[in-house]
Amino acid sequence: MSLLDTLNITYPIIQAPMAGATTPELAATVSNFGGLGSLGSGMTVPNVLTSQIDTIKSLTDRPFMINLMVLSEHESSNFDTAMPLWLNQYYQENGIVAELPERPAQNFAEQLKVLYDNPVPVASFTFGIISAEQVQRLQSFGTRVIGTANHPLEAKAWSEIGADAVCVQGAEAGGHRGGWLPQSETDPLGLLTLISQTRACIEIPLIAAGGVMTAQDIKAVQAAGAELAQLGTAFLTTDQCGINDTYKQALLDASHSRRSSETRLTRLFSGKLARGLLNDYLRDFAQFESTDVLPPYPQLNAMTKSMRAHAAHNLDAEHLSLWAGQGVALVKQESTLDLLGRLVKQL
Repeated sequence: MSLLDTLNITYPIIQAPMAGATTPELAATVSNFGGLGSLGSGMTVPNVLTSQIDTIKSLTDRPFMINLMVLSEHESSNFDTAMPLWLNQYYQENGIVAELPERPAQNFAEQLKVLYDNPVPVASFTFGIISAEQVQRLQSFGTRVIGTANHPLEAKAWSEIGADAVCVQGAEAGGHRGGWLPQSETDPLGLLTLISQTRACIEIPLIAAGGVMTAQDIKAVQAAGAELAQLGTAFLTTDQCGINDTYKQALLDASHSRRSSETRLTRLFSGKLARGLLNDYLRDFAQFESTDVLPPYPQLNAMTKSMRAHAAHNLDAEHLSLWAGQGVALVKQESTLDLLGRLVKQL
């Protein structure tokens, strides 16, 4: 059975689950069209997640996906690293009060329980791997399970615990890298290389993510061995996306040569490698990028939140995390439906 049939979707298009950028309305729009809409829920408190799932179910009777970030209880609950001096100095110089939450991230076990109590058609996971027992429990509720991998060994691990598919995320992808093994960071693989190496060692269906912007890109990753394509950056500048106008305008400016479309893998915003547009923050603090003293994810992510909130309030793109993939020069200001129609027409 093809993955299209397994997921019960019409077109080989998954809208990437970008936490903080996706909305129930975006997910439902993509699903109603015949793709797989998704909601990035790794930063969402459990009761809100329940409400958002209910909202999507009210907007579509088609399959959709919820994505969670796999973090240990220790990772999500502890601030055991001090705020970097350079970041503290930035706050002082700019008169910003750096407020830290009680915990750096949401409790993963509580979020996962939401998916047991309010089952969804598809659940995907990033930043780590769940247990075979958790996979089986989700599947017992009728939920298809998709893992995320930046390296063939991560994909193999998902295959061995019974996942229905693996999303292989190439180095071209915008936002956070979804892998967790050291091998995925030391030599990030481009998407086509990642697909071919992964296809050689596992048999379960693959979904391709990273730099996919056009119908031609979708056909290319299918020819390489993936069944479906996951697009993120292409959706960021569409009408149903939830990012702020300053972020959206920076992406459009990059596509019209009004600012550089250069992207960079960085840990400076969150402590975990993520790809975004180059801006002043990444330039000014580049000297700290290669040090081993950056707080880990999600601690640094919580520490930079006040800076990012201040930047958003002041329409300052130079201190926002402008997550985008290497295909950012191809983004367009259009409706979500127009993007989907354009992609399908050319498939």
